Amino acid sequence: MLLFNPKQFQGEHLDQPSKAIVEKTINFFEAKGKGKLKEDDRNRVWYSDLLEFIKENRIFYQLLTPTEEGEESCRWDTWRNCAFNEVLAFYGLHYWYTWQVSILGLGPIWMSPNQQARQKAARLLKDGHVFAFGLSEREHGADIYSTEMTLTPREDGTYLANGEKYYIGNGNVAEMVSTFGKMADTKEYVFFVANYQNHKYELKDNIINSQSYVADFALSDYPVNEEDILVKGQEAWDTALNTVNVGKYNLGWASIGICTHAFYEALNHAANRVLYGIKVVDFPHVNQMITDAYCRLVAMKLFALRASDYQRVASPEDRRYLLYNPTVKMKVTTQGEQVIDLLWDVIAAKGFEKDTYFEMATRDIRALPKLEGTVHVNLALISKFIFNYFFNPQMFPDVPQQRQPEHDRFLFNQGPAKGLGQVTFHDYNKVYEKWDLKNLEVFKEQVALFKEFLINAPPDEEQQKDTDFLMQLGELFTLVVYGQLILENAEIYKLENELVDQVFDFMVRDFTGFAIKLFSKASATPGQMGYFNKMLKKPVSDNHSYNYVWKNHVLALVGAYEMNP
Repeated sequence: MLLFNPKQFQGEHLDQPSKAIVEKTINFFEAKGKGKLKEDDRNRVWYSDLLEFIKENRIFYQLLTPTEEGEESCRWDTWRNCAFNEVLAFYGLHYWYTWQVSILGLGPIWMSPNQQARQKAARLLKDGHVFAFGLSEREHGADIYSTEMTLTPREDGTYLANGEKYYIGNGNVAEMVSTFGKMADTKEYVFFVANYQNHKYELKDNIINSQSYVADFALSDYPVNEEDILVKGQEAWDTALNTVNVGKYNLGWASIGICTHAFYEALNHAANRVLYGIKVVDFPHVNQMITDAYCRLVAMKLFALRASDYQRVASPEDRRYLLYNPTVKMKVTTQGEQVIDLLWDVIAAKGFEKDTYFEMATRDIRALPKLEGTVHVNLALISKFIFNYFFNPQMFPDVPQQRQPEHDRFLFNQGPAKGLGQVTFHDYNKVYEKWDLKNLEVFKEQVALFKEFLINAPPDEEQQKDTDFLMQLGELFTLVVYGQLILENAEIYKLENELVDQVFDFMVRDFTGFAIKLFSKASATPGQMGYFNKMLKKPVSDNHSYNYVWKNHVLALVGAYEMNP
């Protein structure tokens, strides 16, 4: 069963210690129950119960400590971290958020050669502490070129930090806030750690209205010693980007967790509600929306799982993850919004009710495309890979599923954060050619036309300055990448042809939708419009595949999960 179900969790894909962590976490939330979960959400109760549970069971210590800094069970294992990501988000975005910002805060520490800081972080993790990432600023957002946080050297060899950081999760409780700034004298970049307990650390406000604490804090002549400095210069810049490379991937898993819980709740409601003498789930438009939501959710998880394989095999010679990670961030999170919208149209007013999980999901799913770089930032990044992806395929060894219990050491030694135009990929055609399905054949025609467009009618100089035009092109490219990894994982998981064909039913429709937007652009030339027009295709209606997925996948999940009250 591809979708996570706490009541049927087997954990066969995890080693025993990792399985035990997930099971304990499930039991914690199920014992808490949906009533208390919702009450805490409504009253914006700080999740001290979760943090105490994490401390007692040393969960963050085991999951987020490199092997060399911790005990035998400690490692940074992307495979099992994905499972934990999904579980936390399944029960609520805020529980996931404290984990996510701890990951970001730890990135600069584990990428640093500063052994004192590394050892301190390991001790704090063991004692149940969380971490924070002080990158963004009120005026500049994540524009780290413009950071105004400064570190001024003093004659005694120490430093004074001055500046303000904004939108910093866990900034109210983190004894190590990995803080990005510039040296006041040389203007070179620097990462140093700050402690919320210091009297020169002013916690100004929680800038959001939720259970989470997202801090606005200021440092005023905050004392910094040499042992507090993680890294300087170009390495500090690379550390900032490389940390986000790792952290942004998790946002897709948060969307997957939220959508999965919401799917169960919406399906159960529709299957048990009767209108005009008919079960809601039996209305044709309703089962179409639920099936579409299911296929999109399956595709989200297939892609994110496969992307983790490439993240785990990454090396200086294989940096394909630099395309797949932002695609998880951009595509999986925006697909999550579509899943919730489809389900919301099914349950309608029920989605507003205070006792539903769905009411939280509708609010929280919107956040994920907008964190760790917005959709348009990640689309711009993804677009840098188009040429090599389509026109310069290279030979790479096949990548099997990477579920081995190992520490992912390369993530903390990624090297310079540059040269994206030199990253190469294996030939996407190989996996597409393995499948012969009606809707996939239509999708392949669209992809071939897109590639032909790039050769014969590429954006001119003015269009290359039009970010909206380029964003729509990036959406088409992303669909090709999305389909590739979905197919690779469909093969690994031995998914039925009927389900894969229904996934590509929505892929064809989405491709057509973005082509229409490009066709409608005022700057589109007649030659370009000709290609966009050819890309406008309908999926092949296949009652057999649709009914198979509806009966054997969707209806089979009715009553499969409901959270303890």
